[in-house]
Formats: sequence, structure tokens, C-alpha cells
Amino acid sequence: MDRSSFEHQARSWREKALEVSLHYGAGKDEAEDIAQDVMLRLWQMHDELERYRSVEAIVTLMAKHMLRNHQRRKPSEALDEAMIVSLNTSPHEELETKENEEWLSARLQQLPTTQRTLLYMRQVERRTHEEIASLLGIEITSVSTLLARARRSLLEEIKRRNQI
Repeated sequence: MDRSSFEHQARSWREKALEVSLHYGAGKDEAEDIAQDVMLRLWQMHDELERYRSVEAIVTLMAKHMLRNHQRRKPSEALDEAMIVSLNTSPHEELETKENEEWLSARLQQLPTTQRTLLYMRQVERRTHEEIASLLGIEITSVSTLLARARRSLLEEIKRRNQI
């Protein structure tokens, strides 16, 4: 598909992606992001679009799958942390928890950038080793090795702090 044909169809495809995203529960901003991502993917494969019977069906599937991926990566909504802490802990325990969190955060910042990034992608974004490897352009074994080093480094720090 050439550029002018793509541009001619793009508006209706974008509207379809927005409609599908909103229908399946996305907020307005999230639906806009998904529609943008769908359009980028379509442009990346614009040379192949003519071989498909219905590009609109592809748009629908892409939007549904991207929304599902967005929702998976969102942290689950937790109860108000202050309420949980106040119900279950004493002031001493609250202070200790806060100090531990600050200490861990500082140790994470001291990790080499690559290890810190990998830990974030794995633990926070919940990406698989394969996803991380493809995003960073490295081998899967390298991802495993770097994650193990980062975790081992943090464990050593924890042991030193707790004098184990």
C-alpha cells in the first residue's frame, strides 16, 4: 500500500481503534495511546496490508491486544497504603518500614544502570526475559545473568545491613 492510500484510510482505522479501545474499557487517554500505537504498527507493515482481506479486522485485533497488554502492565490498584499501615502496624513498625524502603531505594539507585533497568523491567513492568532481550537487543542468557547479578548484589547488601 502506498503512502497516499494509507493516509486516505488512516482516519477511519484510527477511529476504529479508538472505538474498540473505549468499548473494551480503556479511558480516553489510554484509548488515544492505543490508537496511536495501532497506527504506528500499521504504518510499519503498510507494504503488507494489501494482502489482508480486512484491515479493519486487523485494527480491531491490534487494539484489543494492545489494550490487554496495557492493562497487564498497570499496577493493580491497591488500597490506600497509609490506611493499611495504620490498621496493621504500630508507629515504630511504620518508621522501620519507611526506613527499609528508603534504604532499598538508595541501594537500587547504586546498581549499574543496566542492572537497575533490567530489574525494573522484570519486577515492575512484569516483562518476560524474552521481551527484555528483544527490547534491549541482547541475548536471553545475558538478561538472566544480569538479573542474577543485580539480585545477588542486593542480597549481599541486605546481609551486610542485617549482619547475617
